Amino acid sequence: MAKAIVLTGYGINCEEETAFSFKKAGAEAEIVHVNDLIASPKRLSEAQILAFPGGFSYGDDTGSGNALVNKIRANLWNELADFVKAENLILGICNGFQVIANLGILPGIKDRQPQRKVALSHNNSARYECRWVSLKSFSEKCVFTKGIDFIKMPVAHGEGKFAASEDTLKQLNDNGQIVFRYAKGQDVAKGGFPFNPNGSAEDIAAICDKTGRIFGMMPHPERNIFFTQQPDWTLQKERLLRAGKKLPEESDGIRIFKNAVDYFR
Repeated sequence: MAKAIVLTGYGINCEEETAFSFKKAGAEAEIVHVNDLIASPKRLSEAQILAFPGGFSYGDDTGSGNALVNKIRANLWNELADFVKAENLILGICNGFQVIANLGILPGIKDRQPQRKVALSHNNSARYECRWVSLKSFSEKCVFTKGIDFIKMPVAHGEGKFAASEDTLKQLNDNGQIVFRYAKGQDVAKGGFPFNPNGSAEDIAAICDKTGRIFGMMPHPERNIFFTQQPDWTLQKERLLRAGKKLPEESDGIRIFKNAVDYFR
């Protein structure tokens, strides 16, 4: 059974839901405070999955994710680099995406040195956006999104606008590292609000590293693991019942976590 460590700490507030999702997907999941991981870094080598959940680590006082990044870089960088080298999985959701992007492990580590090449900046709307979005898959290499072509999830962030240089965007496209783009219907959002809720370059909602094992996304899959979490579930319920079909228990978000667990089976 795969073991997942779900990091928690000051201001992180999605650790319970993330750990629950991994458990429901068949993993052993443990919530570990960042201070406890620093005190006992060996715990990281005992896991196969490391998750950075959503929230507002350290209140975003020095920028989204930056304070947690500095703490990890100063105290856990070698252990984190070893974790990546061992071909384990890393998931960053929302604030967790901001953290692993700022750490430089996305788009990827080179020679164990962090290189920050992408950023998640303030939404174009200049406000916190909490809404459901549609996502279209554009990568076949990401471990977490195997078999997913189109999916819906909620976003909840004030700084989710994906930004990178033209060279970095080209590399992401050429290497198949753009995993999800915000969509309108069956097509990409083309920057249109609210389908692209933050103004992300090229409608990018999620990316992975070159191996597909490190995955960062702004939407929250842990908030769409049950059928009844969908915003229109009552309408879907009536349609299914009238068609004589059974109501599903799960929703699309759980597939992200099941793919991670299945990777180690």
